[in-house]
Amino acid sequence: VAISVHSVYGITRTSLHSQLVVDIHTSFSILKMKFSALVVFLSLGIGSTSTAFTSPFNPSRTTATCSRPLFVETESPASTETSNEEDPLGLTPELRKITNAFEMIGDDKLRYKQLLYMAGQLPALSNPSETMIPENKVPGCLSTVYVDGTATFDEDKDAYTIDFVGDSDGLLTKGLVALLVRGMSGCTAEEIQKVQPEFINQAKISQSLTPGRNNGFLNMLASMKRKALQLEEQAKSSPSATATTTDAADAAEEEDSGIDLDGDRPMYNAMMTALQKLQPTSLTITDNSDQHAGHAGSKGFNGESHFDLDIVADAFDGLSLVQRHKLIYMLLGDVMDKIHALQISRAKTPAEASD
Repeated sequence: VAISVHSVYGITRTSLHSQLVVDIHTSFSILKMKFSALVVFLSLGIGSTSTAFTSPFNPSRTTATCSRPLFVETESPASTETSNEEDPLGLTPELRKITNAFEMIGDDKLRYKQLLYMAGQLPALSNPSETMIPENKVPGCLSTVYVDGTATFDEDKDAYTIDFVGDSDGLLTKGLVALLVRGMSGCTAEEIQKVQPEFINQAKISQSLTPGRNNGFLNMLASMKRKALQLEEQAKSSPSATATTTDAADAAEEEDSGIDLDGDRPMYNAMMTALQKLQPTSLTITDNSDQHAGHAGSKGFNGESHFDLDIVADAFDGLSLVQRHKLIYMLLGDVMDKIHALQISRAKTPAEASD
């Protein structure tokens, strides 16, 4: 190769060797960045296997992986660069980490799947009837969205920090709410005002959104900025108490996702609960275990072994049949280990079901 290049382009061996070293170094740097992104999303597979992974770039760091989507706490080169200086898009440290993680994965379906998982992890409202009021409703969204929060004085920052809560009746929109709640909670109103909406383009999330949902996201961010200023002002006017725009705006602790094996029909109830994350318009689970009783190799818990599923949900929009089934299996991860078979007879959107 060296002789051939030299004869055609007149490049010396020394300069060619130098160029090769530069190219190899550059390629390794790119590989390292992509590998960091892979570690962040490594646990996005379907199944129940749990392993530990050690990074070859830093053998002292071991990253735990599991069968469910989540952001593993790891640093990427991009996030390190902005940690000691003002972020170019005014992002909070947590929002910057999320943005970098989404950006370095070049798969729109994987980003969409992560948003669905974040929607399922959004803490439930402690008192929905008091939080879901007109004052907390985000205008201009295709789905119904509510955001609220609390302001608490932080002695380290010598300022009030905001902790958000929110909810939506649309699964993808709820994922966007969860992203903003996670990314901006624990920050001051001043820090929140600096966040520029263009980060959604850098994270490449906008590629998965319709124009209507993109406008809804911008309205969510604007509403949360206004809410932060409002909460801070209320806190300053009544410093003896923690400010809140509702009586029950504290975010609830995430509910335990384990299966209650002591209740009646635990497998059936666990599946019904897990699939509610898809916000289905129709959901029917039929227990056919009695038809397979005594079959060789048939496993199940307390006689619950075979089920048939019929589900209709907006969350399936834009997904192939295989992707819809994978999404269902992902949500039922713990249950699938305890039953013998699940037949998905129908998994459609409301529009498809009405045809």
